[in-house]
Amino acid sequence: MALSQLCLLRPLVCRSVAQLGVIATRAPGLQNLPRQKMAPLPSLARLYATKKSKAKSKGQQAKVNINPELVEDIIDLEEVKAHMTAVLTSLKDDFSRNLSIRTSPGALDHITVSTKDGRFPINQLGQISMKSPQLIVVNMTGFPEATAAAAQALRDSSMRLNPEVEGTIIRVPIPKVTREHRENLAKLAKQFSNKAKESLRRVRSGAVTQLKREKDRVSEDTIRLIEKQVQQMADSFTADIEKQLASKSKELLG
Repeated sequence: MALSQLCLLRPLVCRSVAQLGVIATRAPGLQNLPRQKMAPLPSLARLYATKKSKAKSKGQQAKVNINPELVEDIIDLEEVKAHMTAVLTSLKDDFSRNLSIRTSPGALDHITVSTKDGRFPINQLGQISMKSPQLIVVNMTGFPEATAAAAQALRDSSMRLNPEVEGTIIRVPIPKVTREHRENLAKLAKQFSNKAKESLRRVRSGAVTQLKREKDRVSEDTIRLIEKQVQQMADSFTADIEKQLASKSKELLG
């Protein structure tokens, strides 16, 4: 009981001692009295706070957010962003067109056929129908002269098809959804994402090259700041590509 009461009185005693120390230093005739040295607690507190703030700031990188209108005479950041967006959109299209496990007549719509009159989507040259989950038929009666070219376009597509031609009819066997087929599609998804990253790097490099052309009339600090903004944009789109790849791989592998 006595011990608990002493613990409760301890803060009051410490405060009183501190106040007596202040009075002793100010009262006349008491300046020469010996004073006991105390540990510099406030400095330790400051040191702890400094380390804590440094640790917090170490994990955070300063981000640049430049108003495109302020640097439009140097570089069009909105155009750079549009090019990067186009790369991501193209990747999504590749994923949806070429990497679908579920087969449908529309699975061939993205395939283009080279003819003497130009390149055309295969669904504009032939009638596509689905006879079974493992067989798609392309009727080329409307453009019989393009039958061979259409069959070749199907072979050359990333879907790894092996069409069979009978007159103006093209039969397209669809591979069964085996584990091996799923893994092959996942590998193809990785290839598409790597290609998208390369395109993204080319957009970034083009922007940086454009900035370096302006070094004679723009300060190095300004150029460095804009470069950092472009890099942040590229990093953000790269992260989006990784997310798209992870989601598609999960869908394909099950």
